[in-house]
Amino acid sequence: MRDGGQDRKAAEVRRMLEGPHPPVPAGLADRAARRGARLLRVRRGVRRTAWWLAGTVFAAFLMWAGVEQPWLPEPAEVTPPLEGW
Repeated sequence: MRDGGQDRKAAEVRRMLEGPHPPVPAGLADRAARRGARLLRVRRGVRRTAWWLAGTVFAAFLMWAGVEQPWLPEPAEVTPPLEGW
């Protein structure tokens, strides 16, 4: 149930694959391997930096929360009147 367009495309692809392959530049595999290794190093460095930054932010938050104790109510600004002296 293929139409003529798909048959034509499939035949063209088969013809291209059966023909002579284009020449590959010398050293292409080595350059690709070096580039891939460099990208992995960069990604690993970015990931480590992000985790380090997240840990530092978390530690700073814990220190702030320990000092400020935001879960406690604020102290009263006005003292109650003193009666009965």
